[in-house]
Amino acid sequence: MTTKTIQSNAELAEQIASALLRIKAVALRPQQPFTWTSGLKSPIYCDNRLTISYPEIRELIADGFVSVIRANFPDTEVIAGAATGGIPHAAWVAQKLNLPMVYVRDKAKGHGKENLIEGTIHAGQKTVVIEDLISTGGSSLKVAQAVNSAGAQALCVLGIFSYQFETAASAFGEAGIPFETLTNYTVLLDVALKQGSIQQQDLTALQAWRINPSEYGK
Repeated sequence: MTTKTIQSNAELAEQIASALLRIKAVALRPQQPFTWTSGLKSPIYCDNRLTISYPEIRELIADGFVSVIRANFPDTEVIAGAATGGIPHAAWVAQKLNLPMVYVRDKAKGHGKENLIEGTIHAGQKTVVIEDLISTGGSSLKVAQAVNSAGAQALCVLGIFSYQFETAASAFGEAGIPFETLTNYTVLLDVALKQGSIQQQDLTALQAWRINPSEYGK
């Protein structure tokens, strides 16, 4: 299946990357790598949930999502937030576009109606999924596939930030679902270097991590 090419905004990508660094939603630590839950050593840690505490940043992000949706998916009928990080951003986007919103749990609720999708979504409705972070793409695709399984149509997944792992690009490509983020790892490194958050000698190792993260720090 051919996926749609989504327009991006280079200036906005730099603005958001700078904002994420400023509030430490994204932290770079090439000399003292973080350890992820999986055990993976990483020079970067991302917690975009911090953005909800900064009105000017969440507004910038929401406006960015709205711009992408209007330019690329003007027939969108529903905004779906991925639990949990995508939910508040989906709400702000839905409000700006005056569209219905739902959110998708990471797993079905274990009681009551055992809902996986909270809110009302109808068969055939064109839906954009909002995420805070796209890593390997697995959890984001599960959200889009849940939308499709409900009878609606996931037009794309939009996120705030991506590590740009090849595994994510491959997974979305195989699923035939477009995805895009407002900013990404490459832009972040460029901004961090300009700001002096990292040094030139760190850049090669940081770039290598994205290509082969499992070998970083060994």
